[in-house]
Amino acid sequence: MNRPAARTEALPQQPPHPWQLRQATRLLRAGAVIAYPTEAVYGLGCDPLNAQAVLRLLALKGRPIEAGLILIAADFNQVEPFLEPLTAALRRKVFATWPGPVTWLLPARPDVPIWLRGRHDSLAVRITAHAGSIALCRAFGGPLISTSANPRGRAPARTPLQIRRYFGAAVDFLLPGPLGARVRPSEIRDARTGRVLRNG
Repeated sequence: MNRPAARTEALPQQPPHPWQLRQATRLLRAGAVIAYPTEAVYGLGCDPLNAQAVLRLLALKGRPIEAGLILIAADFNQVEPFLEPLTAALRRKVFATWPGPVTWLLPARPDVPIWLRGRHDSLAVRITAHAGSIALCRAFGGPLISTSANPRGRAPARTPLQIRRYFGAAVDFLLPGPLGARVRPSEIRDARTGRVLRNG
């Protein structure tokens, strides 16, 4: 019996079409909530500095503001303004895993909005290796919210159909493209303590 081919890391290396990126970024700058493929599942994203957009995203998921959110970025320069300066040791530890599917909790600047860091003094950030996500962040010109596309308590969406079933027209745009090869969402580590808060 023939088995279906496993997903490989070759799949996500084709970025979205430029017109799709233009449409997504135009909507993001206007305060939209979009869905887009990431390393393992579809994510919900928006402009992290648009409070109304972030609060609408949280409401769609049923996620409390106190929990905080992840920022995804194409490179460290995009998230550096949100963070306290990293020590040399911390930079070595974190940069050894980036770009890649590891989300780190890093010390946040005091002026980082509560809707991003929640009740914490840290911020969850990831420099992705997923070509579609990189292209989206670069087209937008900065980091984006990245949280799994599912209502609280439901499995993360892995297909556009699941997204439409979960959210209907409440998601303003769905950026097409393949997921990465990972089966599970990114690992989350606390940079200061070394604790693994979610296994990838």
